[in-house]
Amino acid sequence: MLKSPPMENRENFKSRIGFIMTSAGCAIGLGNVWRFPFITGKYGGAAFVLFYLIFLVMLGAPIMIMEFAVGRASAKSAIRSFNVLEPKGSKWHSFGFFAVAGNYLLMMFYTSVAGWMFSYIFKSGRGLFTGLSPAEIGNVFNNMLANPGEQLFWMTVVIVIGFIICSGGLKNGVEKASTIIMTSLLFLMLVLVIRSVTLKDAEKGLVFYLKPDFSKIVETGIGEVIFAAMGQAFFTLSLGIGALAIFGSYIGKEKALTGEAISVIALDTFVALMAGLIIFPACFAFGENPGQGPGLLFVTLPNIFNSMFLGRLWGTLFFVFMSFAALTTVIAVFENIIAFAMDLHGWSRKKSVLINFILVFILSIPCVLGFNLWSNFSIPGIGNIQDIEDFIVSNNLLPLGSLVYLLFCTNRYGWGFDNFIKEANTGSGIKFPRGLKFYISWILPLIVISIWIMGYLWKFC
Repeated sequence: MLKSPPMENRENFKSRIGFIMTSAGCAIGLGNVWRFPFITGKYGGAAFVLFYLIFLVMLGAPIMIMEFAVGRASAKSAIRSFNVLEPKGSKWHSFGFFAVAGNYLLMMFYTSVAGWMFSYIFKSGRGLFTGLSPAEIGNVFNNMLANPGEQLFWMTVVIVIGFIICSGGLKNGVEKASTIIMTSLLFLMLVLVIRSVTLKDAEKGLVFYLKPDFSKIVETGIGEVIFAAMGQAFFTLSLGIGALAIFGSYIGKEKALTGEAISVIALDTFVALMAGLIIFPACFAFGENPGQGPGLLFVTLPNIFNSMFLGRLWGTLFFVFMSFAALTTVIAVFENIIAFAMDLHGWSRKKSVLINFILVFILSIPCVLGFNLWSNFSIPGIGNIQDIEDFIVSNNLLPLGSLVYLLFCTNRYGWGFDNFIKEANTGSGIKFPRGLKFYISWILPLIVISIWIMGYLWKFC
């Protein structure tokens, strides 16, 4: 087995809180503050949340610990980590290129969606929605999608901000910015929660969100709800494409990795749960349906803010919050992309930033055009260009990549369980239980495969 390079040669996080904030920033994104409330509304509220929390611990935590362990032991990004740790002559390192593809593909559509959030800060701030009917508010969103120039501008703003931050390096760029943005995000969230739960009739939304009603799960179908909860718990943490492994490569051996993963997951979960406390009371207070897709953010909520006292202010703050949530993921994945090039080609950070800025900008253009000039291009059963890119990442690379990490860390033909457990438990703090070996070696891979298969069945059947 190849020797791990010395840790001193790699830039490390300045503080533990910086590592937790940056890792949580990668996991915290639109899946938390948009998809979680939407899917919770669709599947019955609090009863679904209970299943989600259980599966978050059962599915997400072990795989996150494995990504951190592979990153820390190798001191490399996903493009090189398997080369360092795999047995001589094996081919595990081939996965590194799929991890690279997953990070690029994620940014090819995520930068556009993040751009929508930034644009709505200014739309709301200048009072564009004031006095508009729900149909007219819907037209604002549709007109934005139909305008490639507007979308391209805001997409570029996101890319420029992300790469400027990453160009500052790990400590002075990524860590510092992520800590500031995450702290601001949490503050904004608390302000918005207080406003939402104090609305008239907000208690109806709180009951729906916080009081389990298992009869709603029976009505929907318990199997469908369980798999939906599994899928949300699994995908919300951005597992399987090495997006978190890179941050493991930047930390020392002082702390065992289980406690670090729990801290990241707890912060990720807190943001998701607080997002529900913003959205559900507001929706119920104004008689709106919370179980919607894009319309929840870009039509329903602006309409609700229109009806509030100081609604222009609350709407603007909400989209600042949404933009921060999106930006933390962008920064984290950009750091991965930059590290890939540095590890693979030996480039300086400056060169990697410049070349990747050009690449990400070009690769993100098809998603923008898929809503207008190229709107006729689609795949039956999947959808337009954004849907295709999302399908490749969410339905394929994330679950299959997580399966690779599971097999690599438990199989004797990979890194192996003993090496994994030694790395995971190095340092002070909570240790990963050896008694879970059978579960993570056999049962968890079967669950991941089931989620992957069910994703196809829901999509095409």
